[in-house]
Amino acid sequence: MADTFNYRIDHHGSLVRPADLATTGVEQAVKDAVVLQRRLRSTVVTDGDFPREDFRSAVLDAVPGFRRTDETGPDGLVRWVAKALPEAGGPLVADWAERLASLTVIAPKVSLPSPAYLAATTYRPGLGPSSARELGEALAEIVRAEIALLVSKGVRLIQLNNPLLLDQLADDHGPLWLGDALAVEAAAVRLDERPEGVRIGLCPGWAAPAAVDRAAAERLYAEVPADRWVLPFDQGTQAELDLVRALPEDRGVCLGVVDATVPALEDIDTVLARIDAAGEVKDLEDAALSPSRGFADVASRPLLGAEEQRRKLVLVETLARYVWGNEF
Repeated sequence: MADTFNYRIDHHGSLVRPADLATTGVEQAVKDAVVLQRRLRSTVVTDGDFPREDFRSAVLDAVPGFRRTDETGPDGLVRWVAKALPEAGGPLVADWAERLASLTVIAPKVSLPSPAYLAATTYRPGLGPSSARELGEALAEIVRAEIALLVSKGVRLIQLNNPLLLDQLADDHGPLWLGDALAVEAAAVRLDERPEGVRIGLCPGWAAPAAVDRAAAERLYAEVPADRWVLPFDQGTQAELDLVRALPEDRGVCLGVVDATVPALEDIDTVLARIDAAGEVKDLEDAALSPSRGFADVASRPLLGAEEQRRKLVLVETLARYVWGNEF
């Protein structure tokens, strides 16, 4: 993975929406976000999820077969249900990615909800699909087609997000069992052809479980052929290090080294010590750094203010230069 350095200063994709988004307009807000990311020396740029209500919306708003309900789940997200087996209705975010590519030479990055996550959270017995697995397989086909389209338009870094997967390693539960979830995720990221430099990543959760079952972690990495694993690494726990330890040598890792949920900045020496520990079990030449999660996975609920977000992103850039110097 000799070109991993191209994406070493990373972030999950969602950014705090500007207060004047309604008057500025989404197009201008995205342009301003690109300028911000460039000035912060990020090695990727995203549209901040500004055109979307939350991190799931790229699929739920664009794919027929889903219905929004009045319910709110335990995660605080509005509940959607699959009323029919979904079918692709056209591009999901490829048009926005193309606009990003026209604004800067920095690599555009696209984040999407993973098909297993959507299947687990939208399946309702007796309504639409016959099983969560069937729903997941249909979604995997849609997401895989979108990934192929994004790659054809020049996108080289794509991240799928499944906030539930790490918890399933410790306690397999829910409508989509772990084996089914891994098969669904694998179907989404497995491309027949992959141009040089393309990286398809998977974030399996915003936080590590209390303890990691080594066999379960190895199964996760073995069964889902993602190139890049975006892992939580901001609390300094043994479980976080164990997730890195179980990663195969041929997979890249992006370490979420700063907490995107609290305004206080991390101590640089403390974080560097954690990164050094990761370097003892994983070659850092195949690594990148990022915040622990998105800053506003739900548009109306940013985790930090805009200035606090900026300071966190500056810290990620500073840490990357401590680790790798100016070689990217």
